[in-house]
Amino acid sequence: MGEQSGQSEGTFASRGGLWVVAQALTLLAAFLIPYRFGAGVLDWQDPWWCSGTLLALLGFALMIAGAVSLGPSLTPYPRPLVQSRLKTGGPYRIVRHPIYAGILMASIGWALAQRSLAGLAFAAVVFLFFDRKCAFEEKLLGAQFGDYEAYRRRVRRLIPWVY
Repeated sequence: MGEQSGQSEGTFASRGGLWVVAQALTLLAAFLIPYRFGAGVLDWQDPWWCSGTLLALLGFALMIAGAVSLGPSLTPYPRPLVQSRLKTGGPYRIVRHPIYAGILMASIGWALAQRSLAGLAFAAVVFLFFDRKCAFEEKLLGAQFGDYEAYRRRVRRLIPWVY
């Protein structure tokens, strides 16, 4: 098979492709559930809509900052690219997985903005999904980067300074 766009050899599944598919379905549900089972409020004077929208925008900003910081090391797969380096600066100073943390923030924000209890409940599923995906990914990161364990002890996984 050989190198392809810097990705190590392997099948879709061995690179973590099933996690990518599950993530796409999780994100789709995180959008659709609050939309379908929420109040549908789109009023900038509504405090739930304002606070939820602000949280969602902050989540998107964190996602973008994480993606930009990774640069050419960014991949949809959990398995890091062969030529990538461990990122510990920028948003990676406050949380090990800023893209996933941003998605979680955006999911909670969207549910709040839509006043959706079902959406908030599903945000817990989003948290559990990304927590498990992080655990899988961190095994791969630890195997590829010798200094990952020290970084892992220093920086929280998904919620800055908490978890």
